[in-house]
Amino acid sequence: MDDTGGWRFAQAFGDKGDVEEITEADIISAVEFDSTGNFLATGDKGGRVVLFERNQQKKSCEYKFYTEFQSHEPEFDYLKSLEIEEKINKIQWCGRQNYAHFLLSTNDKTIKLWKVFEKSLRVVSETNHYDGQRPLPPPTSRHHLRLPQTMQQDSIIAAVPRKVYANAHAYHIHSISVNSDQETYISSDDLRINLWNLNIHDQSFNIVDIKPQNMEELTEVITSASFHPKECNVFMYASSKASIRLSDMREAALCSNHAKRFEDPPDPATTSFFSEIISSISDAQFSPDGMQILARDYLTLKLWDIRNEARPIKTISVHDHLRGKLCDLYENDCIFDKWECVWGGDGRQVLTGSYHNYFRVYDVDGDNDVVLQADKAVLKTKKPGYAGKGGRSLREAMQTEPLDFNKKILHASWHPRESTVAIAATNSLFVYSAA
Repeated sequence: MDDTGGWRFAQAFGDKGDVEEITEADIISAVEFDSTGNFLATGDKGGRVVLFERNQQKKSCEYKFYTEFQSHEPEFDYLKSLEIEEKINKIQWCGRQNYAHFLLSTNDKTIKLWKVFEKSLRVVSETNHYDGQRPLPPPTSRHHLRLPQTMQQDSIIAAVPRKVYANAHAYHIHSISVNSDQETYISSDDLRINLWNLNIHDQSFNIVDIKPQNMEELTEVITSASFHPKECNVFMYASSKASIRLSDMREAALCSNHAKRFEDPPDPATTSFFSEIISSISDAQFSPDGMQILARDYLTLKLWDIRNEARPIKTISVHDHLRGKLCDLYENDCIFDKWECVWGGDGRQVLTGSYHNYFRVYDVDGDNDVVLQADKAVLKTKKPGYAGKGGRSLREAMQTEPLDFNKKILHASWHPRESTVAIAATNSLFVYSAA
């Protein structure tokens, strides 16, 4: 197997120009495959959601444009004198029960349930006033009544908001997760997690609240929350204190006491000014079978077995060569970047991103580690997995060459049934597949 691990570039969407030319509103902020992998959704900082449909006429895993709609608009909170951005923070597909698709999208304050469906447009083909060009007299009896005739002219993909879940979060929403029962979902901000029924838009239940009575005593915030993929009563949430808490909703209405806690604090011997910042968990995800948890902090990926709280079963360094540049990363605010991590559909591989549009695919059980780059320049090289400068591999280039910190792979999604990944690289969407 070559340095690419069998991974090959499949296709790209969006303007693949230089970073300097990019419009802020076009930057992709969320990516998500549906449960079949036949549809792919992206959200951007301009509040738009774009859906792609798998091209069934191609043998390979390729996608084509399906539809686009404006999910959120910029708003203003007059009570707090705050602008509410239209940026899409998260997208979650709901289970499909009929011909229509349902998906949740959220900005900082408002969650919306969208119905996307094919709609027929019909036009009047024959009126009851004319017979061809000849005007008809008014009917004198019910036997002379004629009805207008319609015909299908076209079909369009329509998107309508079925529910708007608003005014439930005092702080910015960063996570939404649909339950395996397909009836409820959770939404999380920095201090609280709410439980919603998909059919009820004006009522939610607070299930986690870590807000102290005195905000000066605040020491940690929630950074990620998600439901267990199979157990509808179990959910987890990660925090800035490098801990993950597993909770069971059957224990109490307010899950203030966690069932399990997974924590791997930094070594006191190596602590520095940046230790707490880089140990903050930016994303945590259950494996497809629900038996493991993948957590991403600034420099590492940690793999936990939910039956073992003592220590992670595996710790992977993502970009340890940046450890000596933490001062610079703090100055340009990159140290606060929120990296996502994703599981492969079979639970055997994991993926996460880095700077300069590099992303890495790791084997859970083995030591295989593939470095790839979602970048227009790499697509021009004849030898995949190589940067082209002196024939260096991407792994060598990532660790030795100057990095562009404006290019970063924060968001990605893995096809649930195939070795295909969708990578958000600034305002472009790259699709990679493995043989």
